[in-house]
Amino acid sequence: MKMILRYLKPFVPRMSLGLTIKFIGSVMDLLLPWMLSRIIDEVVPQKDLGLIALWGGGMVLAALLAWITNIAANRMAAWVAQHTTEVIRHDLFSKISLLSCAQVDAYSIPSLESRLTSDTYNVHQMIGMSQRMGVRAPILLLGGVLITLTLDPVLALVLICTLPFLGGLMFGVSKRGIPLYQELQKKVDSMVRTVRENISGIRVIKALSKTEYEKERFAGVNEAVVEQEKKAGITMALTNPLVNLFLNIGLTAVILTGAFRVNAGLTQPGKIIAFLTYFTIILNAMMGITRIFVMGSKGIASGNRIAEVLSTPADLVTSQAERTKTEYHVEFQHVTFSYAKKEPSVEDISFALKPGETLGIIGATGSGKSTLAALLMRLYDPDSGLVSLSGRPVFSIPPEELHTKFGVTFQNDVLFADTIYENIDFGRGLPREQVEKAARCAQAMEFISALPDGFQHMLTAKGTNLSGGQKQRLLIARALAGTPEILILDDSSSALDYKTDAALRQALREEYGGVTTVIVAQRVSSLLHADHILVLEEGRALGYGSHQELMDSCEIYREIAKIQMAKEGA
Repeated sequence: MKMILRYLKPFVPRMSLGLTIKFIGSVMDLLLPWMLSRIIDEVVPQKDLGLIALWGGGMVLAALLAWITNIAANRMAAWVAQHTTEVIRHDLFSKISLLSCAQVDAYSIPSLESRLTSDTYNVHQMIGMSQRMGVRAPILLLGGVLITLTLDPVLALVLICTLPFLGGLMFGVSKRGIPLYQELQKKVDSMVRTVRENISGIRVIKALSKTEYEKERFAGVNEAVVEQEKKAGITMALTNPLVNLFLNIGLTAVILTGAFRVNAGLTQPGKIIAFLTYFTIILNAMMGITRIFVMGSKGIASGNRIAEVLSTPADLVTSQAERTKTEYHVEFQHVTFSYAKKEPSVEDISFALKPGETLGIIGATGSGKSTLAALLMRLYDPDSGLVSLSGRPVFSIPPEELHTKFGVTFQNDVLFADTIYENIDFGRGLPREQVEKAARCAQAMEFISALPDGFQHMLTAKGTNLSGGQKQRLLIARALAGTPEILILDDSSSALDYKTDAALRQALREEYGGVTTVIVAQRVSSLLHADHILVLEEGRALGYGSHQELMDSCEIYREIAKIQMAKEGA
């Protein structure tokens, strides 16, 4: 809640104006039954048409003023809710983009998505509702009670006796509702994750005829959401019926008491009519307060989830460190790392690359190849050991400086729904000749030139209107276009045929020979010309050297090479 109040602070002047206007409108609504009572009990008996017209005109004016002020206040409330939520959503997105990969893993992507969408929506609804009803409902409630006290204290006291029960009810419901809605959002996170997985894997699901299985899996998470919604809904659903019960009991008591008092000549019919109108006003006010509590429970629960992300401290902090003189561009010194502090993904890894040298990394799936690339770019910090660039520990290099040194393609990297040119340029404003050079080197110019609109060809989300090989070539072009100091190609040629792969390697040597390159590959042929090759198995180095050195000294590498070269020869 503190987070929401902090974001509302800049809008206090506009909120104050809106609430003032809402106050005026609420007062006008309260005056109408009182004026009706006066007309019935005092004005009409005088049989003065002019006086009746004057009071009637006053009622019409009050009604118009209430209508206009309520519309104006509601529009201002909507404006504040929209702009506050916009700022929250912007800051949340910015914070998510700054989270480390470890922090993203801890929250999970579906959870972050739901916080950015459904949680911000709940906060938006709460802010709007609290402004529309936060002043109006209490004013109508308290004002209605006070005016009824002036009309007939006995009848008013009958009504007031029900209010403590209502207050206790709403407090109890609100206290129980917030944890229930927090748990509900966790279930929504799980559902979002399942939907995301299904959409991303729709091709393999169809190919393997697993549609029914995935339907059942979604039905399970959907049912869990429904069950949690039931728990929260049942708790909150008790509110309105119980409020109505207490108020209807009070209304019955008021009507019976009022009838006896009219018969006894202790009150007037106009006051009874006004009193019943005020009772409806008080009823609506109580229902409004109930809605505030219900929406507030959801909004506060969502606000707490958003605040949790916004308050997450940075875990990849830049620290000062001495720069050492070295001939090496990239160094790993006894690096060990594990995800979630479990079994090491890489253990005691050491290597060094001079400027312009190429390192090939090969190993089975899950051997830690991609982890080394992530550690080099400081997407994660190692548990022990040191990663350095030109004698500078990567933890001492500011992120905005560090990440400009790299060009990278990851496994399952993303192309955006934009032109081919913009996907390669990637918002960097690069000269066109750099973009075209990168495309030529990546062996992408052939298929780009064959397209009717060339570089202006629009891609669908994730590049689904391209083949796997075409996507990989565009991703390599994107990595090269910024002329990086260090190029990381993480399994980026798996969809390329051997001829295209060979042409790519040749172009890299000729056009980007001065770039220090790290190639993660499954093919030995992709690493033949590498200066150094690191062989991994279960996170440990089994061999390190040139292709020929490993053929002589590393049995596993030799077996892999013989098998693959035999297949290529075939």
